[in-house]
Amino acid sequence: MREKCCNIHNIYKSGVVVLMKYTIKEKLLACALALAFAVPAAACAKSSGDEANASLYGGDAVVGITQEPMIFDPYTVEAAGDREILFNVYEGLYKFDSTGTLNPCLATDVVISDDATTYTFTIREGVTFHDGSELDTGDVVYSLQKASELMSEFADVESVVDNGDGTVTVTLNNPNSEMLSFFTVAIIPEGSYDTIGETRIGTGPFMFTSYEAGIGIVLTRNDNYWIPELPYLDTVTFKVCADMDSGFLELQNGAIDIFPYLMTDKANQLNPASFEVLSLGSNMVQGLFLNNAVAPFDDVRVRQAINYAIDREEIINLTMDGAGVPLTTGMSPVIGDAYDSSLDDAYPHDTDRALELLEEAGYGDGFDMTISVPSNYLVHVNTAVAIADELDDIGINVEIEQVDWATWLDRIYGNREYQSTIIALTSDYAPYDVIGRYLSSADNNFINYSNPEVDAIIEQIPLTIDENERNELYHQLLGYMTEDAASCYIQDPYSTCAVSRRLAGYNLYPMYIQDMSTVHLAVDPAES
Repeated sequence: MREKCCNIHNIYKSGVVVLMKYTIKEKLLACALALAFAVPAAACAKSSGDEANASLYGGDAVVGITQEPMIFDPYTVEAAGDREILFNVYEGLYKFDSTGTLNPCLATDVVISDDATTYTFTIREGVTFHDGSELDTGDVVYSLQKASELMSEFADVESVVDNGDGTVTVTLNNPNSEMLSFFTVAIIPEGSYDTIGETRIGTGPFMFTSYEAGIGIVLTRNDNYWIPELPYLDTVTFKVCADMDSGFLELQNGAIDIFPYLMTDKANQLNPASFEVLSLGSNMVQGLFLNNAVAPFDDVRVRQAINYAIDREEIINLTMDGAGVPLTTGMSPVIGDAYDSSLDDAYPHDTDRALELLEEAGYGDGFDMTISVPSNYLVHVNTAVAIADELDDIGINVEIEQVDWATWLDRIYGNREYQSTIIALTSDYAPYDVIGRYLSSADNNFINYSNPEVDAIIEQIPLTIDENERNELYHQLLGYMTEDAASCYIQDPYSTCAVSRRLAGYNLYPMYIQDMSTVHLAVDPAES
């Protein structure tokens, strides 16, 4: 999901404002592109002191969530539900927007060496942390060094140096053309990490105010945010709902203003006069994930049989009212050129072929299996029920184990103690973030997938400067994973969100993010 830019064409294509070592003509074009991004932002700038826009400021909003927040450390957070909240509190040198574009944030630009071993960032001036201290290069060096200690994505960092001129240079042990989007990692005040669990100080549009288990999280407006016209709301509450049904009732009753990840059938029940319903490809990969280290899923023929046994279109119709894109590999087509569309029909619904493969693997009489599924995600529970019915046709008897979210994170994702599970994997809008988890040694390779050829490609991709060559490597990698049936991929479910019409300015992202900085109270046309 982190598309790196190695030429001016790619800079324009990805929307990333990056100054590379190129000819004068190319540099002029890069500057023109940078201005193109800057002008709309300036043109849209508002001031809360402007009488015409004063009604946009103030008030509050409540976002319904069905997942109990667990970790507030931006360097060790795993759950996407935690990340989407922290997006409002912490910021990195770069930041994704609602189009999936990676833009400068706490850096104003970056110069990447021709061999992609050094990244030199110019640090933005005039930014303050939530505690009132001013952002400087020392904070950036400290934060990136901390990231290199705690995050595998930064394991190849050789040094982080303050150049003394408002810039910071990160040097890597090896070339990495896929590194830029990892610099969305949080920048925090120098020396503050040991107390981050209590202080939670960032530079984001909202400040962390309180958290109460089972109740929710309250964020308060950052009055000193470096983008002066943002944010609009005084407070944002992320309210924990027991499940999708109870959250939907609270939405209808007005206790919740924004309810993301809504099921299509629920969305269709809402009054259009009271709610706006938004829908967008999510860049999530929902699948029946198979533990490759546990029998019988250590046999590729069994994994392939399950892939042939399921009817993806039918499952999407049953669980999402058709609001999803079928997948047969571990990447969504919304990623772009790194995706290989020739793999789309790799596993057509074919019960006879599934039975043949089970017979070859020695499971002609079928077997028993357990699907462990987080109980707070109704779509995954419903998917498990649909898959169990289809696998019964080839003699596989499925037991569905519903677990709470904390158990899923600890036992299944963390300790890998399971046979199979249904979940939707999230990632940034960069292909390397999508496939990095399939490296044999990756900490987040919770399916225990291992293929030396795939490992070699994953390691080669960051060393490859040419984008076309990188995309070809991605295609090869996805081909290996599809042949191996690494798991049983089902769909990229559309993200559907209901927003109360008392609010405006909400943007739906093609990734797991709740950006509350642009949300404001709706203005009555009669009052504008």
